[in-house]
Amino acid sequence: MLVLPLSFSLAACGTDDGKAEPVGTDGAKSVEAKQSPKPAAAPSPESPEDFLGLAEKAMAEEGPWTFSVTGQEGLTLQGQKSTASYRATVRRGMAPEALHSQGVSTSSKGAEENEEIYVVDGTAYLKQGAAPWKEAPASDPGMSNKIEDPVAVVEEFRAYAKAATGDEVGVTEADGTVELRVGSDRQKLTAVQDRAWVKKAVREFAPTAEQLRTAGIAVNDAQLTLSGLKEVLVLDAKTYRVRSHHFEFGFLVPYGGQDITFEQDVRQENQGPFAGRIELPVGVR
Repeated sequence: MLVLPLSFSLAACGTDDGKAEPVGTDGAKSVEAKQSPKPAAAPSPESPEDFLGLAEKAMAEEGPWTFSVTGQEGLTLQGQKSTASYRATVRRGMAPEALHSQGVSTSSKGAEENEEIYVVDGTAYLKQGAAPWKEAPASDPGMSNKIEDPVAVVEEFRAYAKAATGDEVGVTEADGTVELRVGSDRQKLTAVQDRAWVKKAVREFAPTAEQLRTAGIAVNDAQLTLSGLKEVLVLDAKTYRVRSHHFEFGFLVPYGGQDITFEQDVRQENQGPFAGRIELPVGVR
């Protein structure tokens, strides 16, 4: 907090005979102290944009950050379910921006595969299992679906808030947190396909949709049903730092008079800052 200087006005009171009027036994002159008005308090954040701006600033003030990430995907047909899970530790640098993720995916049969990702200067470097490093722009669809960036979610929610509908992002303050959320109940994909957060779900579903097409199952956006979607960004109510992010959705794919059900659930938790730097290991480039 800044200490504001006091403004003093010194004045002598005149008498009718022109002589100075004494004002105290010690001969001191009267002193009128006037304190400068205090600046108005900053308005409390109210809109989603207000909270997201504070979150962006709070995350930039420190870092790199460490996040834990867990994810699950499931595909169900005729009562048979195939699942995969993922867990990782993600470190996210702020200045300069960089990301390093180390994780492992596990299939429904228990097979595990290590996965490591770096994102530096807009380029992603991916290593899966024993395969060599793969390099591509971070915006490449094949890479972007692999990158879990909890800090970038702030900018995604900003895009949601600036969408034409404008009121899509709900804000709830409770128990020391601020929750920003978007979501939808079950409805045809065509009814909500222009929403930014639905486009994100479609992008995440794309690799599985392609696998289904390869297996001879037609996947047409016009026939898909969004079974539900929930995305929640949680901020600390005092510091406005990102606490967590949760993205959950599902699609129903018509097939043979039934539905193939696809589900995904990804959760990210802030573990705090760490002392270190994110740098590409020797031999990656």
